[in-house]
Amino acid sequence: MIDLRNYGFGEQHQQVYDMAWRYARERHHPLLRRMDDEDWFPEDEYRRMGEVGLLGTTVPESLGGPGLDLASQFFIGEALSYWNNMLGASWGASENLCVNNLVRNASAQQQARFLPRMLSGIGALGLTEPGAGSDALGSMKTTARRDGDHYVLNGRKMFITNGPVADLLLIYAKTTPERGQHGISAFVVEKGMPGFSVAQSLKKMGWRGSPTGELLFDDCRVPAENLIGGEDKGVKVVMSGLDIERVFFSGHVIAVAQRALDLSLDYARTRVQFGQPIAGFQLVQGMLADMYAALESVRAFSYQLLKEVAAAGEAGRGEIHKRSAAAVLHAGYMLKIVLDHAVQIHGGNGFMWETEVNCLYRAGKLIEIGAGTTQVRQLIIAGELLKA
Repeated sequence: MIDLRNYGFGEQHQQVYDMAWRYARERHHPLLRRMDDEDWFPEDEYRRMGEVGLLGTTVPESLGGPGLDLASQFFIGEALSYWNNMLGASWGASENLCVNNLVRNASAQQQARFLPRMLSGIGALGLTEPGAGSDALGSMKTTARRDGDHYVLNGRKMFITNGPVADLLLIYAKTTPERGQHGISAFVVEKGMPGFSVAQSLKKMGWRGSPTGELLFDDCRVPAENLIGGEDKGVKVVMSGLDIERVFFSGHVIAVAQRALDLSLDYARTRVQFGQPIAGFQLVQGMLADMYAALESVRAFSYQLLKEVAAAGEAGRGEIHKRSAAAVLHAGYMLKIVLDHAVQIHGGNGFMWETEVNCLYRAGKLIEIGAGTTQVRQLIIAGELLKA
């Protein structure tokens, strides 16, 4: 458990973090093994988080939500991901990518319709497509055609976290295809709408208990009142949350790295070789020290950036855009080092599927792919640097 006050955060954030940390230790950590082995998503347990205020975290109090700030949401995500990285991933995709987007961009009437449902619901965001990953906006093929009081959506979305189980999905489609990325709009698609289906649930190397799917829209009729932010204004909706998403993703990385370090410390203290615990060997101590130093550099960077993004509200360009890309770039590099050392310290046991450190190792690669690949992050940073 981390003392956030050492990093300049107050008692309120510490209390939120501590509550989520204890809850996840008791309720979520025991589910980890089955989730990883069976690719099982504990939907009832997920929804139960709403009973203790861990769902709809940024939903305003006027709509029945906790009304927490971005930092509180960040620390809840970090605490949940420490004890169960898979449930933490699904929680983040719902709370940050979907709910927080609606809090920022939906009209008052739309918020009143949708947000109370998310106090016990599951959300998702659909941007990536089978042929549009890093170029998700420019290569988007999904379209939305106005037809009276509805839009008719056609297309596919790919690699969508929570897609197979979500109640509400924030889906991006081209309403004016000839305008390219400036002709994209955002829509709330609700489970059960005619023409919307899950084409397949995807079997992954890591994050196995966090359901990921390919979604199909076949003449899916979405009420025009579900349009978020205005027609052809989807890029603004995307960019308003992109830097927040990257900072939030860094919190998940910090949690996974901290868990790997703690497991390695415990193992090094108890694993005896040559008549003594391996923690007494300087080469093992060197790996532990490197893991800690790398983790703390990312923590310090991300926590500072969290304050900057929270103060700015939204960005999408400029200094925060550059720094948020740098934070998650650095986080991906750090996690690779930490998880590699963790498996090395565990030796043969770390190579076994059933160990928690193995589960973390398999999940770690996604950090260099999700929320924009390592290479896209490099392009963003270099592009902003070269503007000077």
